[in-house]
Amino acid sequence: MKIYKTIDLFAGIGGIRLGFEAYGCKNVFSSEWDKYAQTMYEANFHEKPFGDINDIDPKDIPEHDILLAGFPCQPFSIAGKGLGFADTRGTLFFNIEAILKAKQPKAFLLENVKRLTTHDNGNTFAIILDKLNKLGYTVYHKVLNSLDYGVPQKRERIYIVGFKNPIQFNFPKPLGYFKPLSEILENDDDVPSSYFLSDAIKQKRFSALKTIPPKPSIWHENIGGNISPLPYSCALRAGGSYNYLVVNGERRLTSREMLRLQGFPDSFIINIPYSQARKVAGNSVSVPVIKAIAGEMIKALNEQQAIKQDKELNLFENYDWTGCKASIR
Repeated sequence: MKIYKTIDLFAGIGGIRLGFEAYGCKNVFSSEWDKYAQTMYEANFHEKPFGDINDIDPKDIPEHDILLAGFPCQPFSIAGKGLGFADTRGTLFFNIEAILKAKQPKAFLLENVKRLTTHDNGNTFAIILDKLNKLGYTVYHKVLNSLDYGVPQKRERIYIVGFKNPIQFNFPKPLGYFKPLSEILENDDDVPSSYFLSDAIKQKRFSALKTIPPKPSIWHENIGGNISPLPYSCALRAGGSYNYLVVNGERRLTSREMLRLQGFPDSFIINIPYSQARKVAGNSVSVPVIKAIAGEMIKALNEQQAIKQDKELNLFENYDWTGCKASIR
């Protein structure tokens, strides 16, 4: 099996790296500016990521085959202000562009929030795709939900895959099931009392219920104060309140439970405070989704099947036909 070299940009705690290492990929460079994410990354991968990506010349980054980047999503998210490229974090995409231009890797995988595709009426996403196409990459993109790939978390994200050669690629098919919460959640008896809600907050939650909750369940409170008890978790958020997601209406998720919801193995070391663990888990990727995409990318690179002549038909692959009506002449 060919061993592909990867670089891990905006690495967080290494979720994307884990997915590719499952296929034997060797990481040769990582970058992450958050000190707590760096601390956890170093504990698990035995290397400290380079800091601010702005402080390294793209030419100085090691040669690699696949560029990996979960670039900052806050500029494009619903929870953020939605400033896009007007937010300095939004411009970090152009660091990726510069590295792709300088190093010309065989492939890349980029990840971001679903709203990136519709931000500024689609103009932001159009700019990104245009930049990638002008670099000579054949680009594929699709919104995938973590819930479809084995983890009990509803987390929709846009995944952008590119190849330097015009080769065929297919996104992984949904599994059709997810791991039950009973395999994710810790026993309440083993959870410290500090994780449990006060009687007042718990009473408020239960009084807001409009349905009989399944058990186990994770209760999600939206901006309007409505409570949804579900047999899976809504998306973890780095900036979500401490009571944003609550187990059975009684307690907060532990650090280990949050990482399990993202598909990290229990062997993954947690060595940072709870407040920071919440943040890095919310900023992370769902490892099983990345692993599924990695498998298809490695397959595409190994087989190098040329795109069929009817490729233009795929222009409509991601088009939403809702509301369209066929006419019969």
